[in-house]
Amino acid sequence: MRNFEEPGRSLAVGRKGMAATSHPAAALTAVEILKAGGNAVDAAVAACAVQSVVEAGSTGIGGDCFALLAPGGRDRVVAYNGSGRTPAALTPERLKARGVTALERSSPHVVTVPGAVDAWTRLVVDHGRMPLADILAPAAAMAREGYAVTPRVAHDIDGQRVLLDADPAARDLFLVEGRAPPVGTLQRQEALAGTLEAIGREGRDAFYRGPVAADMVEHLTALGGLHTLADFAEAAGEYVEPIRADYRGWTVHECPPNGQGIIALMILKILERFTPEGDPLSADNLHVEVEATRLAYAARDAFVADMDAAPVPVEHLLSDRMADELASRIDLSRALDPLPVLDAVEHSDTVYISVVDEDRNAVSFINSIFHPYGSGIVAPRSGVLFHNRGQSFSLEPGHPNRIGPRKRPMHTIIPGMVTKGGRAVMPFGVMGGHYQAMGHAHFLSKLIDHGLDLQSAMDLPRLFPLPGTKVVETEARLRDLVGEELTRRGFSIQPPKSAIGGSQAIWIDWESDALLGGSDHRKDGCALGY
Repeated sequence: MRNFEEPGRSLAVGRKGMAATSHPAAALTAVEILKAGGNAVDAAVAACAVQSVVEAGSTGIGGDCFALLAPGGRDRVVAYNGSGRTPAALTPERLKARGVTALERSSPHVVTVPGAVDAWTRLVVDHGRMPLADILAPAAAMAREGYAVTPRVAHDIDGQRVLLDADPAARDLFLVEGRAPPVGTLQRQEALAGTLEAIGREGRDAFYRGPVAADMVEHLTALGGLHTLADFAEAAGEYVEPIRADYRGWTVHECPPNGQGIIALMILKILERFTPEGDPLSADNLHVEVEATRLAYAARDAFVADMDAAPVPVEHLLSDRMADELASRIDLSRALDPLPVLDAVEHSDTVYISVVDEDRNAVSFINSIFHPYGSGIVAPRSGVLFHNRGQSFSLEPGHPNRIGPRKRPMHTIIPGMVTKGGRAVMPFGVMGGHYQAMGHAHFLSKLIDHGLDLQSAMDLPRLFPLPGTKVVETEARLRDLVGEELTRRGFSIQPPKSAIGGSQAIWIDWESDALLGGSDHRKDGCALGY
């Protein structure tokens, strides 16, 4: 039970429907869509569209999307990969000829064709109930009429002032005289409102063909990009078969590569080979989590890529033999020697949304522009802020994740779904770029191994080992608690640049027919049920 004398949040509780998001306006919109007769898919898309306006630094129609659906609350999970591809003309040879030696954040070459709108429209057509125009109307209205800047949004803009100031359209949208807006400032994105309204009327073609596509292509090519109208017209995501692993009697479902969900499953399989101590934040428990993460991420950086372009040994990576081998390398007395890392990219931002409706359709939905405010490039007439997801590519010859034509990069964004006994029990997700795979494992361990409720598990302090190093970014409460001991074991304990990640989840209690929701205090959002 929660100690009501301590600061924190109570679990959200509902019976008919629930949404958990990282922004209050998005959670409220999702619940309103459910009450208006929409289902969980309609509500998730509506919430994400709202966040594309009010939390534009984390997500948007210029980004990518992945989703897991459990129709009717059954354990037959549906997965959708809405990640975009590079232009057909983008080859390593052309980049080399142009003098490109690194994939810089504001380069047009890191902007793949955004996949989010494809995913939204396809999922609504196949699994939703409401007209797309009604689903996108709340977001369009907020973009046109204005919205108040929340604390985390103001913080994120302040951290990206230099990036946003470099692009005239981004500067006009998000800065006030070159500075971050104070909390409560009214912002508008009228060009984006028009684009959202067009998508609502005309569907995906309003984004991938016609004036909006022309604006995006013209702007990217003016910056040196290789994008064409054909690249946008041919864009399409796909339904994929989820991958899964059992963890102490529960089944965890993830999207397959090019996402890093496989790494979350690898970490869980390593953790399953250890008996956890009673204190979830004991030095030994955290040591095992850190080392399992370092080992699994080394495999990620070597193997995870677009499976359409390179073989990814999924069965081998999820095998018991692999888990046994990696677990055997963990020594609780000291940190392992530094592990190889091929490409390191800093933490990034994303939005994650959980929704469950009255029919117990469960949706785990994640949408991202990668780093906060992505590439910082805004198409001026359409208001589309582009992601920088292509920074996850490698330039190394022969690497499976090497950049190339019509290729999807390794993705950090991963929705999760837990099932047991033939039923979905929890759509969940953890934001935070590279942290997400460890975040999934850390969160599930706290629920399953230590019996914490959703909110209590989210409220715990976090740490994350930077891939390929002994550096462990550690939030302040954990530094005070175990920092000295982990340092003694050979880890380098450092503060994170900002609070690590964010999370949302909804637990379906089938016995009581109740929904229990949690939302991370590291973001502005909340869980709402009715």
